[in-house]
Order: sequence, then C-alpha cells, then structure tokens
Amino acid sequence: MIVSFADLALLLFFSTASLFLLRKAAKRIGLVDKPDHRKQHAGTVPLVGGIAICLSLVYFLINNPSIIPHSGLYASCMLILVAIGVLDDKFDIDFKLRFGVQGALAIAMIVLGNIELSRLGDIFATGRIQLDGLGYVLTVFAVIGAINAFNMVDGIDGLLGGLATVTFASLGALLYLNGHFSMAYLCLVLTVIILPYLMFNLGLLGRERKVFMGDAGSMLIGFTVVWFLLLASQHPTNAAIRPVTGLWLIALPLMDMTAIMFRRVKRGDSPFKPDREHLHHIFQRVGLSSRQTLAAICLLASSLAGIGIVGELLQIHETIMFVGFLACFGGYCLMLRYIWRITSFFRAKLGKNRLEEGAGVLGARD
Repeated sequence: MIVSFADLALLLFFSTASLFLLRKAAKRIGLVDKPDHRKQHAGTVPLVGGIAICLSLVYFLINNPSIIPHSGLYASCMLILVAIGVLDDKFDIDFKLRFGVQGALAIAMIVLGNIELSRLGDIFATGRIQLDGLGYVLTVFAVIGAINAFNMVDGIDGLLGGLATVTFASLGALLYLNGHFSMAYLCLVLTVIILPYLMFNLGLLGRERKVFMGDAGSMLIGFTVVWFLLLASQHPTNAAIRPVTGLWLIALPLMDMTAIMFRRVKRGDSPFKPDREHLHHIFQRVGLSSRQTLAAICLLASSLAGIGIVGELLQIHETIMFVGFLACFGGYCLMLRYIWRITSFFRAKLGKNRLEEGAGVLGARD
C-alpha cells in the first residue's frame, strides 16, 4: 500500500479534533480522573484518550477495510473493549467482569478470525514447537496478559503512549523491511493517531487541556498489540517475524507486569492490588523527574525492541534470543528484589554529586 500523507494528515486532524470535543463532553458527564493518595495530578482530568484513538482508528478501518484480515472483527472487538473500559473508568467495575470480556474477545479472535498462538518457533533448540489444541488456551492468556501489561504500566504522563509508540514503530519497521507493507502502514497510522494524545497528555497544548488514556485506552493498546503480533508471527507460510521477536517488542511492559504480580503474590497480596513498585516509581525514587523517567523508560524499551529488531534481521537463532530475553527478565526481577538498596545507593550518589556541584559553584563565586 502506498503511504498517503493526505490521509495521515486527515487522521492527525481527526484525532486532535476528537480530543478537543471529547474532553469537554467528559467533564459534563463526569468521565474524569480525580486526584487521591495514589494519583498526584492537579484537578480533574478527562479520561478520553482511548476513546479518541478508537474512533480515529475505526474511521480509518472503515475507509480501508482490506488493510488487514478481518478488520471488521478487529474493529468490533475494539469497540466492545473500549466500551467496557469507559464503564470501568466511570464506575470502577469488578476486575472479573473485565477479564471475562477480555477472554471472550480472545475466543472471538480465535473462532471468528482464526488468529491464535499456534507456534512458538525453535526457542528450545529442539525443533519448531507447534501448540495444537494448547494454542487456544495460551492465546486467551496472551490476550489478557498483553491487555493488562499495558494497563498496569500507565503510571506517569506520556508513558503508555510512549511505550505504545515504541512497540508500533518497531513492529512497523520490521513489517516494512520484510515486505508486509499494509500492516506496516497500519502501524504508522497508529503512531500518527497516538501523537495528538501525547501532546495533550504531556500538557504541550496547555495544562488545562490535559487528558488521560483511561482503562479504555490502555486495554485498546494492549489488545491491538497482541492482535498485530499474532498476525505478524503466526502465519504458517508467510510470517513477518518470529514469535520470539514479539517478546522483545513488548519486553518492558511484559517484564514489569510479570515481576510485580509475582512479588505481590509472594507477599500474600492480590496480584491486582495497586502498589508503588513499578519501574517508573523506582526511577522517581532515585530522584528523576517525571519527564526524565519517561525518557529513561522509553529509551530502555527502545533498546530492548532494538535487540529484537537486530535479532530478527540477522536471523540470530531463536534459542539465543529466548535465553537472552529470560536473562533480561531475570536481571529485572533481581533488581526488584534489592530495589531499596539500589535506590538508596543512587540517591546517596546523586545527593553527594549535587552537594559537590553546589560547593563548586559557591567556590567559583568566592
């Protein structure tokens, strides 16, 4: 498919206009996020980022229905998921209902779209692994896992949009280089649609116009990521990427969710109980500002995705890529285990360096 800059410009305008209109409507109906002991933002913030992205993407799919297989099914699932997310944002519905809907959409993906996790590749150096019937179960877990990985990572301004952009840009680059131009273009479309949200969310258009993604948006992003990765990696004869590469493209949200949930269960808490042990909390404890934390995490996510891209392009053996991913995950878990010592060390070092810099400035003035 030929890239249409006119279409991209129209989508950019559509997404931006949607945010302007939706944020006003959200304030009237109370679809806003209010500060509390866990949320330190000032004032109420409309939860409309996900709705605007959804509407913009559905608009594009209506006009380009053949860009991916089963685009109508994908759009329908997305609308249902966003509707549940909006209800959750407004009324804080039970997580069991959310999981039930997510599981049902995963089943619809399998039954109606024939999109499933059917093979893992040669990750154990024993030959290509075909999942057969087990693939149905793992697909449901993969969908629920991806949705909640991106949901849980949404903790500071710009982080969810930034990580989503890293994932879609990385996947789009691989799809383009491997000749899958239509899906690559759709990844580009998504990054363009997300851009206005990032500008609003980061306050680049004024703090009074700030919006949040909301659960509707985070679930939409996670669902879209897993749908695209399955489309790209599970085709029996014309897969764009290997399954293990998909792990690297979503490495940071996946590792953060898994490690945090494991630690919660280990200490006897619910795996869904909120806490302040996510990666962005750790960076902020060290002393980084929100913007510095955003830059650091997006750089780290880009580096991990870059490893996946290089491994895919050079066709590094899948076992090596999988073991490398497990090593990174093990290192992440080890860091969390000793996080208090690590943050204390860095805070002490940063404090000492700042004192030395201050003394140097005073000495220069004298």
